[in-house]
Amino acid sequence: MLYLNASGLLSSAWLAPALTGLSLGLTLIIAIGAQNAFVLRQGLRREHVGPVVAVCALIDALLIAAGVAGLARLLGTRPALATALTLGGALFLAWYGLRALWRAARPGQLHAAAGSSGLTRRQAVAQALAFTVLNPHVYLDTVLLVGSVGAQQSAGVARWAFTTGACAASLLWFASLGYGARWLAPVFARPRAWQVLDGLIGLTMLLLSALLWRRLLA
Repeated sequence: MLYLNASGLLSSAWLAPALTGLSLGLTLIIAIGAQNAFVLRQGLRREHVGPVVAVCALIDALLIAAGVAGLARLLGTRPALATALTLGGALFLAWYGLRALWRAARPGQLHAAAGSSGLTRRQAVAQALAFTVLNPHVYLDTVLLVGSVGAQQSAGVARWAFTTGACAASLLWFASLGYGARWLAPVFARPRAWQVLDGLIGLTMLLLSALLWRRLLA
């Protein structure tokens, strides 16, 4: 009985933060952009999908872990910084959500399979690195936004459960996008599909922004 109670407490300590990290990570990463278009393109062509997925997911994981670990130490000694980051996160989420709703009002097609020449494995990995590292939004999303939310989790199990959930979101999304591209292509060739997806992203972002504002005003 004691073992079961301890197991239940442990699961409740890590499950909620892990799900929070997973949902936040998926919400941020599922958006039309150069990186997702490239992964989808490689998936449609069935060309070096594994290395491309691995590069995108690994860099995301490293940036998320660095953001959570670094910001956790800073926020512990500088409460004003925590407030500033929460405010910045609320504003960023509001902007991101409104931008997604704007895209939903103006749907378009994602021509991911354009181009006739194939890539070598080295070229595919290099392009995946470029689309990830040279994208300024990846640092806002992973290091600042996900990092600041993760750093506010309780130290220990909860914080790293959140980090694991956020990293799993990247791996799940890129793997689904790359390996599931053959089934996604007919669906997302229609502007209406991107319109619905962007609408859901926009509403979720605005909800997360409202929750951060509530925390600031509490």
